[in-house]
Amino acid sequence: MTPRSAARPLVLASAYALTVVASNLAVAYVGMLPVLPGITAPAGVYLVGLALVLRDLLQDATSWRWSVAAVAMGAALSALFSPELALASAAAFLLSELADLAVYTPMRRRGLIIAVAASNAVGLLLDSVLFLWLAFGDLAYLPGQVLGKTWMTAAAIVALLAIRRARLEEAR
Repeated sequence: MTPRSAARPLVLASAYALTVVASNLAVAYVGMLPVLPGITAPAGVYLVGLALVLRDLLQDATSWRWSVAAVAMGAALSALFSPELALASAAAFLLSELADLAVYTPMRRRGLIIAVAASNAVGLLLDSVLFLWLAFGDLAYLPGQVLGKTWMTAAAIVALLAIRRARLEEAR
């Protein structure tokens, strides 16, 4: 194992946990953001979309246990400034982590991009519903949540495809 490959799980786990914290900070201190004209979502929506992809990459590099530990670390750090958001966020991330295991793990055999797209489609909906219900007591922001997370998933998939293409060209 190279030093680079040994550091990868720690980098991914840290990035994942920090996106959990950053998304909660954005919700607590920024509030709502427009996703489209007339559609808003809690400001952490884009970071959560990124977190869902980081979770898949972390699971690929390690196991689901690392993802759960990263959620716990992010929730613990988030609790320092907003215990209510930390609880809603942790519950939502843990539920979406279970859904991710059910979808991502078997789909991974078909390829990374397919697995990321499928698991994020399920995870972003479950995460959004549970987080909004626990944090705000209603689902008024659900369209914005789903749309924002979908955009981030699409952006991450484009980035993953570009990385794959660059690696293939580099190997030639």
